[in-house]
This record gives sequence, C-alpha cells and structure tokens, in this order.
Amino acid sequence: MSKIKLLLDVVSDMRSLADSIQAVADVMAGNEPVETKEPTTTVKESAPKKKEITLEEVRAKLAEKSQVGLTAQVREIIQKYGGSKLSEVDPKHYADMLKDAEVLGNE
Repeated sequence: MSKIKLLLDVVSDMRSLADSIQAVADVMAGNEPVETKEPTTTVKESAPKKKEITLEEVRAKLAEKSQVGLTAQVREIIQKYGGSKLSEVDPKHYADMLKDAEVLGNE
C-alpha cells in the first residue's frame, strides 16, 4: 500500500470517529436530566472521624521525650505495644502511644 492510501484511510477513520462522537453528543443533549424531588427522610451525619495519627507524629513525640532523658521509658512504651522498634508497632496503637508519651516526665 502506498503512503497516500494509508493517509486516506486514516482520514476516513477520523471522519467516522467524528461522526460517532457527534451522535453520542446529540443523544446526551437529548437526555437532559429530569428534576426529581429529594427524599424527605433525613440522613444522620456520621460522627466525625478521628484524625489518623501517623508514624511520623508518634516518632517526633517519642524522640522529643527521648532527648530529655526519658529513653528507657520510651522503649517501654514501644515494647508495651508489641514492638522492639517503633516501625514494628501496629498503627492502631499510635493514639494510645501518644497519650502514654504525653504523661512521660509529668509524673
């Protein structure tokens, strides 16, 4: 096949595609949304979700406590929640760990 024949085939395919797109647009324009009444029942808003505590937040707080000389207590907190290092602790325990770290040094 010659290059010109290939180009003519591409042009023909593009015209066919444009016609198909026009047909879809026409159908969509004809199907304008019908106004419906909103349901009269009210949906209760769910309780606001707690902010997810990140590993970085816990690490920062524990590092702060460790720097003021509470390294042994920081290790105890990590071990209390099942890890030998912070990255081994399940993220579901982060909030409790922060609470425990807050009271360190206040005792």
